[in-house]
Amino acid sequence: MSLLKAVHQPLGFTLLLALLPGAALADSGLDTGDTAWMLTATALVLFMTLPGLALFYAGLVRAKNVLSVLMQCFAIACVASLIWVIFGYSLALHGGDQPGSWLGSLDRVFLQGVTRDSLAGTIPETLWIMFQMTFAIITPALVVGGFAERMKFSAMLLFSIAWIILVYLPTCYWVWGGGWLAQLGLIDFAGGTVVHINAGVAALVAALYLGKRRGFPETAMPPHNLTMTVAGAGMLWVGWFGFNAGSAVAAGQDAGMAMLVTHISAAAGSLAWMTLEWIRYRKPSVLGIVTGMVAGLGTITPASGSVGPAGALIIGLSAGVVCYFATQAIKRRFHIDDSLDVFPVHGVGGILGTLLVGVFAFTLGGNGELAEGQTLSAAIASQLGIQAIGVLATLLWAGVITWIILKLVDVFIGVRVTGDQETEGLDTVLHGEAGYYL
Repeated sequence: MSLLKAVHQPLGFTLLLALLPGAALADSGLDTGDTAWMLTATALVLFMTLPGLALFYAGLVRAKNVLSVLMQCFAIACVASLIWVIFGYSLALHGGDQPGSWLGSLDRVFLQGVTRDSLAGTIPETLWIMFQMTFAIITPALVVGGFAERMKFSAMLLFSIAWIILVYLPTCYWVWGGGWLAQLGLIDFAGGTVVHINAGVAALVAALYLGKRRGFPETAMPPHNLTMTVAGAGMLWVGWFGFNAGSAVAAGQDAGMAMLVTHISAAAGSLAWMTLEWIRYRKPSVLGIVTGMVAGLGTITPASGSVGPAGALIIGLSAGVVCYFATQAIKRRFHIDDSLDVFPVHGVGGILGTLLVGVFAFTLGGNGELAEGQTLSAAIASQLGIQAIGVLATLLWAGVITWIILKLVDVFIGVRVTGDQETEGLDTVLHGEAGYYL
């Protein structure tokens, strides 16, 4: 509506616009265009987890564990939502803008002070809360891939609750809430550190702590339903436009560029991974092309607000190659049973993207600006140093705290099902149901 008002109009039409509710809201600070876009983006990001990630992961496990993965994703969505409302939003994104601060305030506990008319920039604060909630939902859901097919449901719930509180909320505040990494100048547009490195490291630690699945790596454990996985992958690709372009928090040029570079990187990552498999195994696999897509999406995420199309193309190609070889190393060389490749895809992709933004924000059409008298090489070196600090801080915090949480949960209730339960399958043992009745 504000765009309409900016165009020269006859006086009568201008007066009519002024009487419309949307125009009044625009005058008060609310932009209806931004609000409409953010409503859409929020739905898209939730769509990434339910059903996108849930189906993507469920298709990758064996048939006897398909419901357990779906159940875990749904349960985490519910738990994360309530944590966010009770105190998560307050601690992660509100009231902690003091120099060097590490955590937000409790001013918004139970969303006190949030009303229908509260604004966050040009959108309702309620919508901002909901948008950021979807990030708090998908991040612990990604971790599920690291311990799939062998963790107790009760342990998963307790671990996820503690992990959101002790790992996600602090790092979210450091980067997006005005904390010390934000003040340092870290560029992380949509979650290279907060989402992908956090989840990737947590999954790796969980895989190491719980140990391998029975029979890994000697026994083949192929995905039970690649059709389901491809359907979930397509939902992730579409939903990621809300993830990255929505992080512009406005319906404008930044959102448009973020959407474009996101798509470019996903396509490049898919083709790079597919090509490597084609060369090595003489056949391009469906699993390979969708995994390359996720690698491209995860890697562009921190850079999606800062780079241009050419930079996105290089980032996507790099993601497909680097994450492919990381996956090979994790499973074939080190025999680590990160069941659904969370660390080599999301963790490594998040690290790669967070570092590369330091280069491509200043080159190939990126929107980085040089300080007065600063050379290009100096700007890149300075930003790379800041990005590296962000990567290392997230790696250390997520790794150490995740291990401590797993240890405590193990002491109190145990984290892993028995060998016989694992053989029978978690669907029947833990939920009394089966995904398929023949």
